[in-house]
Amino acid sequence: MSVEQVSGNAHELHWHKSSYSGSGGGDCVEVAVGRAAIYVRDSKVVGGGPSLRVGRGEWAAFLSLARG
Repeated sequence: MSVEQVSGNAHELHWHKSSYSGSGGGDCVEVAVGRAAIYVRDSKVVGGGPSLRVGRGEWAAFLSLARG
């Protein structure tokens, strides 16, 4: 899997918080869908922080394995 850290266009994306992330300050992950990639970031970081850019094929493989 190839992943790259990005910070340039993260503010232009529409972020979705994981339904498994609690509102009590627990582990929180946000995901955004871009044209060519999926972006993942830690929602607890003030101001959005850095995000990871994951290719669509790699993301699909990850979801397939996670759903098991």
